[in-house]
Amino acid sequence: MAKKDQNSLPYLHGYSPLEQDRLRRQAEFAEHTVYKNVDLTEVRNLLEVGCGVGAQTSILLRRFPQIKITGIDLNEEQLAAAQATLEQQPLAKGRYTIQKMDAQNMDFNAHSFDGAFLCWILEHVPDPLQILNEVRRVLRPGGVVYITEVVNSSFFLDPYSPNLWKYWMAFNDYQFDGAGDPFVGAKLGNFLSAVGFQKIKTEVITWHLDNRQPEKRRKIIEYWAELLLSAADQLVKAGYVTQEVVDAGMLELKKAQKNPNAVFLYSFMQAQAIAPV
Repeated sequence: MAKKDQNSLPYLHGYSPLEQDRLRRQAEFAEHTVYKNVDLTEVRNLLEVGCGVGAQTSILLRRFPQIKITGIDLNEEQLAAAQATLEQQPLAKGRYTIQKMDAQNMDFNAHSFDGAFLCWILEHVPDPLQILNEVRRVLRPGGVVYITEVVNSSFFLDPYSPNLWKYWMAFNDYQFDGAGDPFVGAKLGNFLSAVGFQKIKTEVITWHLDNRQPEKRRKIIEYWAELLLSAADQLVKAGYVTQEVVDAGMLELKKAQKNPNAVFLYSFMQAQAIAPV
C-alpha cells in the first residue's frame, strides 16, 4: 500500500480509558527490560517526549529521585490522564510539568535540559529526524538521550498461527500507512548520527521465552494479546482486517499460551547518545 497522509488514519491504539490503563500496565510489565541499562543518575532536568498518560513519567520519577521532568505530548486526553495519575503520587509532587507541545517544533530555548527520554513514540510520528533534531537543540552540550523503539519485523511465535500473522501484518500496514514506522528502532543509529549526536550506542533487547520459562512465557503472551487487541477496532473499521481474522488470531494466541512447547520472540531497540559538546 502507498504511504498515506499522516492525518488520514486515526491513532492505531485510540485514547479510551481502557487503552490508557493498558499503557500503564505495559509500562510496568516492560520496566525491567526497558530500564535495565538506562542511567539518568547525573541528570537533573529531564525532557520526556511523548509522555502520554504519564506511565513512563511515574517510573522515571521513582527510579531517579533526583530528577525533575518536563513531559510533552500533543493529545489533550492523554495529558489529562497523565496529570490525574501524577497528582495522586506523593513522590511526584513538585517534580514534574506536563505541557501540550509539538515535539517537531518545541517552545523551549536551546540547551534547556541535561537529559531526554523517548519511549515508544517515534514509531507513531511522520518525521523522527525532525523530532530528534529538536531534542538535540534543547539538550545542553553533553546531555544524554535514551530512546526505546519497536522493530516489529522481529516478532516470532511458534506454533505457527496464520490468522495471528495476518493480523500482525495488518497492524504494521496500518501504522505505516498512517505515516508511522513499525520498524523505526533499527534506524535509530542512522537517525542520531544524521542530526549530530555523538557517542551513539545501540542495543537490541530481546524477549525470547520457551518451555524453560513457562510462567514468564504465559505472562508475555497475555501482555502481547492485550497489545494486539488494543488496535483491533481501528483495524476492522478501516478495513485492514476482518473481525473473523481478529477472533481467530486471538484464539491461536490463547492456544499458544497453553502450549507447553510454545516459543515467543520479540526484539526492540534502545539507543543512547550524547548531544554535541
